[in-house]
Amino acid sequence: MGATDHKAADTAAPVVTRFAPSPTGFLHIGGARTALFNWLFARHHGGKFLLRIEDTDRARSTQPAIDAILEGMRWLGLDWDGEAVFQFARADRHAAVAHQLLAAGHAYKCYATPEELTALRESQRAAGKPMRYDGRWRDRPESDAPAGAPFVVRLKAPTTGSVTIPDRVQGDVTVNNAELDDFVLLRSDGTPTYMLAVVVDDHDMGVTHVIRGDDHLNNAFRQLALIRAMDAVVGGWPDPVYAHIPLIHGSDGAKLSKRHGALGVEAYRDELGILPEALGNYLLRLGWGHGDDEIISREQAVEWFDLAGVGKSPSRFDQKKLENLNGLYIRGADDARLAELTAARLGVDEAGRTTIETAMPVLKLRAANLNELADGARFLFAVRPLPIDEDARPLLEGGNTEVLAALHTALDALPHWDTEALETAVRGVAETRGIKLGAAAQPLRAALTGRRTSPGIYDVLALLGRQESLARIADQMAVTADR
Repeated sequence: MGATDHKAADTAAPVVTRFAPSPTGFLHIGGARTALFNWLFARHHGGKFLLRIEDTDRARSTQPAIDAILEGMRWLGLDWDGEAVFQFARADRHAAVAHQLLAAGHAYKCYATPEELTALRESQRAAGKPMRYDGRWRDRPESDAPAGAPFVVRLKAPTTGSVTIPDRVQGDVTVNNAELDDFVLLRSDGTPTYMLAVVVDDHDMGVTHVIRGDDHLNNAFRQLALIRAMDAVVGGWPDPVYAHIPLIHGSDGAKLSKRHGALGVEAYRDELGILPEALGNYLLRLGWGHGDDEIISREQAVEWFDLAGVGKSPSRFDQKKLENLNGLYIRGADDARLAELTAARLGVDEAGRTTIETAMPVLKLRAANLNELADGARFLFAVRPLPIDEDARPLLEGGNTEVLAALHTALDALPHWDTEALETAVRGVAETRGIKLGAAAQPLRAALTGRRTSPGIYDVLALLGRQESLARIADQMAVTADR
């Protein structure tokens, strides 16, 4: 029976999407994009976005990972409707569905031993055949099994015909039922498998649209067989609408890995200094587009997002492009907010935060991330005498010492300490000594910040103020005199 023959979710019903991560690690970049697409689709259609934590792998599921996923979602602004559902807590419900299918003849007990199944796989591998269960207990009476023998419960999947999924991203995808097998619903210890739990949870949560990575496309055909079996038994189990999104690749086209930047969301926040709105915008553009628009606000994304804009080809993650985009968001961000984030990175007090906020219009002009903002602000809190970077030392040696002395004299004589007067004074020294402006500005920068790079030199002077600026220059003149 094809998908078009079977009733799908009512298109007039409210849209319900879900994000269902496994808490065996942090919220990685691919999962964050999946969550974003589900969130946007639900918000665009005025529906619900649900969160389910698939914690059935008890050995690998951890509370820190759960906390990191929830925190990462909140940081990205992806709020979910209602309480998060924890899959493990619903194990009894999953098992009950399997027993319903068993009682109705849509599932059966399989007593094949692990040794038998291993031998089956090895013979199939040797013959070059696909490795799948051969249905040996499908029509066999339970009386054939030894008394008390362990068993699994398998779905009695259709063996003839084909199924077509009208995928909203991939288009129509057809698989012959003969290619599928009777997969396990309950393990020999009675616990439900992932395949069963996902289907039952999606149904019970009222999920209408399953939007996920295309590595789950093959699973969809197995899950549909289960959905349709339950619909035949009890009714009211419609097909969901499927949309399988191409995976994210690295900038070189290879499968995304840590070397490409496949980090947890918290690493982009804490280690790389990325703003959540920048990461959200970048993830949105990984596989979805709206004309030539690159900078897309969350409000615009909700208004514009639909599955028709999702491409079929894998998108490529480029960390440099993310940083460039982040720089644009930093330049447009509120100075007080940036000052608070920067102060936290530098560990300064409220007075320090105020100082950073005053300097922020200058600091954010050059920064691509919060780390660069913090690094650029360090000169404001440097303790005299300043430590001088190794590559900045030559700027304070040789003929530059005389330039520095001339600059100290000219700056000390200024009646007003503002950027216009400061620029006039520095240019005057350069012209008087017959040198380029940079030859005067660079030793001055080194004396004031201890570095070769900084915000604009007149801004540095203005931010430090007359007393601190002249004292830092005098410190370096004294070092030179002692040599």
